[in-house]
Amino acid sequence: MCGRFSITHPTEAMARLFEAVPSNDLPEGPNYNVCPTNDVAVVTSAEGQRRLRPMRWGFVPHWYKSPTDGPLLINARADTLAEKPAFRAAARSRRCLVPASGFYEWHTGRAGEKLPWYVTRADGAPMALAGIWQDWEKAEEALTTCAIVTTDANAEMAPVHHRMPVILEAADWPLWLGEEGHGAAVLMRPAAEGVLRLYRVGRAVNSNRASGPDLIEPVEA
Repeated sequence: MCGRFSITHPTEAMARLFEAVPSNDLPEGPNYNVCPTNDVAVVTSAEGQRRLRPMRWGFVPHWYKSPTDGPLLINARADTLAEKPAFRAAARSRRCLVPASGFYEWHTGRAGEKLPWYVTRADGAPMALAGIWQDWEKAEEALTTCAIVTTDANAEMAPVHHRMPVILEAADWPLWLGEEGHGAAVLMRPAAEGVLRLYRVGRAVNSNRASGPDLIEPVEA
């Protein structure tokens, strides 16, 4: 699962990293508490050109009569991605990268309290989360939306949560974006051991209204 994340790296740096042309209407940053339905910057590729463009986090299938006509689809499970009617067309031809500096996950403590953890790359580099996207339009309303693909947790993540986003290495970006033909399904696997750094953060992030760099400061576990 991935229910919140952060993007603290500058837009210009993201555009350079992904060799993508940035749109003029990207969401302002940094954002230490990206929540579902927020606009996020997403990397897509078409006709030999990568773009860094805004999308709403929360996939809206084409048959929804309104954006709230059904469940809010912020995640898509890797094991059923090719089968689910909401996702299968996007899994074939509308894959994207969702840049993130890190993501949050919650572990239930002994007293039943929700304890937040922050997960980043151990090397300090930005994450590239596997995503899928969809254009949706009804009457005079139009949205471009995305979901983050998740898989089983690796050994480092499992004590906190049983699911995690698919985190793609730079060598895998062309295949996921459809630039190197077919076979992207092999990329939907847990991150290798040692890639991630996990640490406890304060409970302020339990609120979707919280903001600021203090949210990612470590606290004693």
